Amino acid sequence: MERKTSLYETHCALGGRMVPFAGWLLPVQYSTGVIAEHMAVRQKAGLFDVSHMGEFLLKGADALANLNHLLTNDFTNMYIGQVRYTAMCTESGGVIDDLVVCRLGETAYMAVVNAANREKDAAHMRANLSGDCTFEDLSDDLALLALQGPSAPAILQKLAPAEDIPKKYYSLSMRVPVSGIDTVISRTGYTGELGYELFCAAADAPALWDALLEAGSEAGLIPCGLGARDTLRLEAAMPLYGHEMDETVSPLEAGLGFAVKLEKPDFIGKTALLADNPPKRTRIGLAVTGRGIVREQCPVYQDGVQLGQTTSGTHAPLLGRGIAMALAPAGSCCVGDQLEAEVRGRRIGVEVVPLPFYKRA
Repeated sequence: MERKTSLYETHCALGGRMVPFAGWLLPVQYSTGVIAEHMAVRQKAGLFDVSHMGEFLLKGADALANLNHLLTNDFTNMYIGQVRYTAMCTESGGVIDDLVVCRLGETAYMAVVNAANREKDAAHMRANLSGDCTFEDLSDDLALLALQGPSAPAILQKLAPAEDIPKKYYSLSMRVPVSGIDTVISRTGYTGELGYELFCAAADAPALWDALLEAGSEAGLIPCGLGARDTLRLEAAMPLYGHEMDETVSPLEAGLGFAVKLEKPDFIGKTALLADNPPKRTRIGLAVTGRGIVREQCPVYQDGVQLGQTTSGTHAPLLGRGIAMALAPAGSCCVGDQLEAEVRGRRIGVEVVPLPFYKRA
């Protein structure tokens, strides 16, 4: 049976169309529709319930050493209040999950993981901990709201002290009163827009949600669902676990080399990643030039020979065209190359284009 976030009744009251996702019942869209929600985030602001995400607390004198052993990025020089993106790999270099790590104190770190991988991630981390490091799963006690879009700063400043709102991308502020609710504000998001993610006690989430919607009503803030979250992240070429990466795809193949520090001391998967560096496959961007929409797992052809297959695809509302990402052999094609994607037995034209498809000015 699917689980419900503490905002389930709120979503139903607002007309959210609830669907199963990663073991949870979440709104895929509201009566406004995916395109309107997508454009609200690009032009004004949107509010998402992402409380299904998992949060782990690692504490102790050896917490840093454990993170550097478990994860591909290097956390040695993080300041308190900094956030860093990373991957967690198997010994063979495949991606167990992609996640962010937040430094909360001298020896305290919070890892935010994908909902579908929460149990798997927790088991892997616990099995590989050593020394003075405790592990606690905070997921059931926390809610997470994402306020995204160019109007997000002005909306948040109505509810929280301006000096407590993080200014730097991938940084956070702790114990911030937002409409009187104790909140952690992180300057992060999954939309390609300026925005924030707000952690609070699960019981406080409905009140925080209502306060944000009220504060943003004049600025055009609307609630948004999973559908817009996916089209937004795809326009911004942000990878999604289970699509652009999984345990058969390395972070280097997925285009996440910036989050892999092969020069740091040994970490799980390092030997395999070194052996496949540079990787034999790479993530590419495709723009549809023919008629139709390319989805995930569509074969991609070059001169009649299958090159690879798409990992994600959609109609991009802002760009007004179909887009997709695919895994292809490294060096097999260049920007501007004309390829074909097979959709339900019919091949349609696609062009290799640079990633991301959209980047905020």
